[in-house]
Amino acid sequence: MNIGTLKRKIFKSIKSHDEIVIARHIGPDPDAIASTTALKESIKATFKNKKVYAIGKGISRFKYFGELDKVDEEKLKNPLLIVLDVPNISRIDGIDFKKYKDIIKIDHHPFEDKMGNIEWIDDKASSVCQMIAELIFDTNLKLPKKTAENLFMGIVSDSERFSLSYTSAKTFLLVSKLLEYSKIDIISLYNNLYMRPFSEIRFQGFIATHLNVTENNFAYLKISKEDILEYGVDISTPSNLVNNFNYIKEILAWALVIYDEKNELFKVNIRSRGPIINQVASKYNGGGHPLASGARIKNEADVNNLFAELDEECKKYNENRKI
Repeated sequence: MNIGTLKRKIFKSIKSHDEIVIARHIGPDPDAIASTTALKESIKATFKNKKVYAIGKGISRFKYFGELDKVDEEKLKNPLLIVLDVPNISRIDGIDFKKYKDIIKIDHHPFEDKMGNIEWIDDKASSVCQMIAELIFDTNLKLPKKTAENLFMGIVSDSERFSLSYTSAKTFLLVSKLLEYSKIDIISLYNNLYMRPFSEIRFQGFIATHLNVTENNFAYLKISKEDILEYGVDISTPSNLVNNFNYIKEILAWALVIYDEKNELFKVNIRSRGPIINQVASKYNGGGHPLASGARIKNEADVNNLFAELDEECKKYNENRKI
């Protein structure tokens, strides 16, 4: 199906439903939350009488994106489910997937699970926020200022300020249109994204000091509860800092691990400057992009196995570069 037809089909489906639930992945990043809240506000501005819910567990540091909703799925009547920024059903946050018949999937990860009868997957897009901006500009969906602000922040965050390979001419074109149409204040938005407490900067120094680096240029660190308490940060901080270790000459891929006592699992954030990591992560209840992935692992032995496989990927990458 041609992309123009697909976007029109998405708009038609949104228009035909009175109740719409928008969901994204567990452990959300700015792109996940920004895309859900932005699409919600756009739909509500376009169709005043629709009930639209952006759901999923919130994170306090991302409150500036807007409020998330709670919904009683038993009371919904023929709702439309829109799934954003998640390739596999098991990682959708806050819903019972089986309760929905009409489903739209919009995602920029490599394809994993078939979810609905309408699926728009663009693994060359910088972010799902980029895709939502494209959808809005190419259909009759409206662009409130808050929607434009959230889309801008999601694109900036997921592209690492336009420094990653997913950044394209289309990315810059859509960002230019967001700025032109909405007159948003980008300085205040950057403050929301990048202002940090000093405790987090100190914690970043702790990570840099204690990273283990193998001879194959793989770096890793298991972060304990005691480390978190000592530096006065929260459990989500390692995932917020993982991108800060790019452009280190001696490191090709790196992983930060924290144990989540509440859910009884190890949360692993993985990044790379070359070796493909998402295929390894997919073996350990994870996945994502080729150079940015994560995993959720029940036992420490599998964390060590994951490290070993990532180290092997770095070794292969180095050998191929020599050839």
